[in-house]
Amino acid sequence: MADNDSWTQDLWVEHTVEETQSIYRDWANTYDEDVLKSGYVTPQRIAAALAATQIPKDAAILDFGCGTGLSGLALAEAGFQTVDGTDISPEMLDHAHTRGVYRDVVLGDAGAIAFESGTHQAVVAAGVVSAGAAPPATLALLAHHLTTGGYLAVSFNDPSLKMGTYDAELERLVANGLLEVISRDHGPHLPEKGMGSDVTILRRL
Repeated sequence: MADNDSWTQDLWVEHTVEETQSIYRDWANTYDEDVLKSGYVTPQRIAAALAATQIPKDAAILDFGCGTGLSGLALAEAGFQTVDGTDISPEMLDHAHTRGVYRDVVLGDAGAIAFESGTHQAVVAAGVVSAGAAPPATLALLAHHLTTGGYLAVSFNDPSLKMGTYDAELERLVANGLLEVISRDHGPHLPEKGMGSDVTILRRL
């Protein structure tokens, strides 16, 4: 990004896959510095919420849209031992590789998961299923990656909550009996930017 004050401009509006890849290609080298200066805490909130479930610490977890690996780091710090990462940005994944917290890191394609269904007991999506990034339909994709009893941990930032379409899709999946809500909490996301997020833990039925 051009400077530390401009990176939020137009970030949470609709983009094509190519536009999203371009944004994160250009941002990869300063991403951590930019978001951490803004107090980015959603990865830690998701990791803590997942740790509060009955999932064992050695369970295989997929960090979907892992970016530079901040969410994988938060999962490791919460005691989780087996985390795989995937993202559509090779530049962001270059940084994730250096974290030393992933079992495997794989470049993915939009609208798909680069791992076989049923291979993870939980899927974490920290900030990725949101306005300007993955669309609401991604929730069903992630849910179907899990077998019965698996956990889906997602966050919706304030712009995504305001849109309503992400909540509507989540509610549809719950109403259809695919998922049940275990916990949901609104809290800080980027506090220095005045932005919050909902962290939701769901279980595959």
